[in-house]
Amino acid sequence: MKIVANNKRANFDYDITLKISSGLVLSGSEVKSLRNNSSSLKEAYVEEKSGELWLCNCFIKKYESSSDKDFNPIRKRKLLVSKKDLDKLIGSIKKEGFTIVPISMFFNDKGLVKINIGLGRGKKKYDKRQSQKLKDWNKSKERLLKNN
Repeated sequence: MKIVANNKRANFDYDITLKISSGLVLSGSEVKSLRNNSSSLKEAYVEEKSGELWLCNCFIKKYESSSDKDFNPIRKRKLLVSKKDLDKLIGSIKKEGFTIVPISMFFNDKGLVKINIGLGRGKKKYDKRQSQKLKDWNKSKERLLKNN
């Protein structure tokens, strides 16, 4: 599994409860560009339209040898999710106020592009502070244990 793009702020900004791996509909030149690690999930989000999930604002750079004249690097891309997972995700969004967050994009063992999405709820400011304190404490604890 080769990770292409990672959303570092996802776990900091959201309390993620469920993670699902889904497929992504891409053109051939986009896949070649992803093999060169030229993408970003920094500002990406997932939205639901008419019973389908779409990845929005995900940047994939244009492949240099491509002949696409009207290439849009941040176009909307369809996510391929099983019907059971789709119903679970859409129900959680509408009823419980959750958000679908893209976590990472990777190539699986068969060479297909997959994306990990998480079902999460936004953290408050004090939650972020608490998680930062816990992270700092774990780092200092590891240092203390290493020195002893």
